[in-house]
This record gives sequence, C-alpha cells and structure tokens, in this order.
Amino acid sequence: MTFTEVGIDHPDAVVLTEQVQQEYVRRYGSADSTPMDAAQFRAPHGVFLVGYLDLLPVVCGGWRVHGEHEAEVKRMYVAPSARGRGLARALLAELERTARAAGRRRLVLETGIAQPEAIGLYTSSGYTAVPGFGVYKDYPESRYFGKTL
Repeated sequence: MTFTEVGIDHPDAVVLTEQVQQEYVRRYGSADSTPMDAAQFRAPHGVFLVGYLDLLPVVCGGWRVHGEHEAEVKRMYVAPSARGRGLARALLAELERTARAAGRRRLVLETGIAQPEAIGLYTSSGYTAVPGFGVYKDYPESRYFGKTL
C-alpha cells in the first residue's frame, strides 16, 4: 500500500469519493450533504490521500482544519475489493501522522450507527466519544469521536 497526497478533485479521489457517497446512500438512504471545498484539503488547511494497491486506487480519506488545533477526518473509504486487509487502519494512521506533522493536536470525526465497522476501527484506535458538530450534530444516528494526537 502506498499513499499519495492528491487534491480531493483528483480523478482517483473523485471515483473513490463517489463510491463512498453511494455507500452512504445504501446505508442511510442519501448521500452526505456536508459541504466540501477542495481548498480545505490542501496544505496548510488539510490533506487528502489516496491509497494504491498494485497501482489501483482502493482507499481514500482526508482531514481538514477544524478549530484552532483540531482537524476533522472526512471521506475515509475502502473499496469493497480491498476490505479486510487492515487498509483502513493504515490510512487512519497516516492521516494521524500527517495531521500531527501539520501541527494539529487532535482529530475529530463523525460516523453513523449504520457503519459498525467504522465505529469499531475508531474505538480500537483510541478514539473516544465527543460532542456532536456539523451538519449531522442533531441526528440520533450520528456518532462523534476524537483523539488527541
């Protein structure tokens, strides 16, 4: 697995983020409506990564500035053909590394109850519950997590 920093508007990132949106439709009935600006995922405001396995883009995710010392993880996704290999954990570790290197002290994220594998990944990686924020803060299906880096 190799990770490459790309714009969220890079063709490989676009394909994977469209796939994650379809995953949200399948699990929740609609796509994520959180506003996403490509500039938020470019240094120094953020990062967006695509992971390649045998030269194929199979994972993606990024972080963007969220508050003075925090960053918010967005659009973490592993293509179905690559699941079960620990790639999400590797991506999360790389997002943590890049956020820490950029001076971020904490990561926060939102997921939902229809993604139990994501909740399991985050809690087993040291993330704990935090207060809700953003578009879905009042949705009972949403879960919010944070981790000090």
